[in-house]
Amino acid sequence: MTSLWCAFSVRKIIHVDMDAFFAAIEQRDDPALRGRPIAVGSGAGRGVVMTASYEARPFGVRSAMPSATAKQLCSELLFVPARMDVYRAVARQIRAIFARHADAVEPLSVDEAYLDVTAAAALAPATAIARQIKQEIRAETGLTGSAGVSINKFLAKIASDLEKPDGLTVIRPEEALAFIGALPIERFHGVGPVTARKLHASGLTTGADLRAMGFDALVRRFGRHGAYLWQIANGRDERNVNPDRLRKSVGCERTFGRDLSSRAELESALLPIAQKLEQRIRDAAARPRTLTLKVKDDRFRIQTRARGFGAPILDADRLHEAGRRLLDEADLARPIRLLGLTVSQLEGPSPQPDLFDDNHDA
Repeated sequence: MTSLWCAFSVRKIIHVDMDAFFAAIEQRDDPALRGRPIAVGSGAGRGVVMTASYEARPFGVRSAMPSATAKQLCSELLFVPARMDVYRAVARQIRAIFARHADAVEPLSVDEAYLDVTAAAALAPATAIARQIKQEIRAETGLTGSAGVSINKFLAKIASDLEKPDGLTVIRPEEALAFIGALPIERFHGVGPVTARKLHASGLTTGADLRAMGFDALVRRFGRHGAYLWQIANGRDERNVNPDRLRKSVGCERTFGRDLSSRAELESALLPIAQKLEQRIRDAAARPRTLTLKVKDDRFRIQTRARGFGAPILDADRLHEAGRRLLDEADLARPIRLLGLTVSQLEGPSPQPDLFDDNHDA
């Protein structure tokens, strides 16, 4: 076991995941909300829960859940409007704390980031660094975050979720193989419900099962994904913490207060989406060459239609016109409850969002 881990043990990776970030800020700023089940988002019409406080979660309230469903689950649930400017300001405070301690910081989303503290760990243990980061977050923002510490990204991210909220979990090199061996395959990143069913059908339920099946058999049965699963099952994740990780896409979508049926309504509804998307493209300094239209009907069937362009598409008028043309390719027979536009094949810098893009459900 020692020889397996010698190549990886020099790396010290921390994953920090803030606890119910948006909801925690609201409870911090309004004492009347503390200790009560709250959801950040709109409780009216077809609103969606952006994030739920820990008091709401035992009732089954979760991010991305329709507000109507959340209220059915928890009759005392309070909805609080989102304040994105406040969340971004707090997030910048947190990122500044990360920068004091880490050799490199890779933001993942509004409320989480990877930190490489390999060099810093020469002066203090990685666990002590993670504890200090958590203490500074609490002292400077009044919030809590959970941290995972290990030898690679995969294990650090899994660890940060084990003792929420306000947790600190360490998976040491000598513990890693046993930990992964007992890990259900549903906890492996990239294994969704469909893949999980296929793995279960093959008698594979844990990391140990994947190791026992072997590399060649996994590749024969599951292709490239099988190779990935074998690598992770053996603790091999050599991805670097990359502060310059590029976005792959930028998008906006909108769920309507009532279903839209006419073509004129749909085209009109696309315009503000295109305008908001233009601003996000400019904020990201991106030059996209592919546009994708997303359509969800009243039965929750989702369609996507995409088109590539020879030159970057940057302004709202071109985005709107391209979206209208993609509507021609979609099945609009049923009333439509959601439209979205996403651009990809991004040229230019397009760095990872400033920790805290409001397109994320915290």
